[in-house]
Amino acid sequence: MKATKLNHAHPSKMEERYIDEIRKMTPQQRFEKLMAIIELSYLLKTAKKISK
Repeated sequence: MKATKLNHAHPSKMEERYIDEIRKMTPQQRFEKLMAIIELSYLLKTAKKISK
């Protein structure tokens, strides 16, 4: 069984990986990823706050 590889590295290397990943995506995939981020952001913004 393979060990899980974490995507932690120097910020400049992480940025390079992210840019390469985005360049390999089709415009449709980019749009879907953007919509998922927007949806998650909206859900977090409108979620009920838990008070202690």
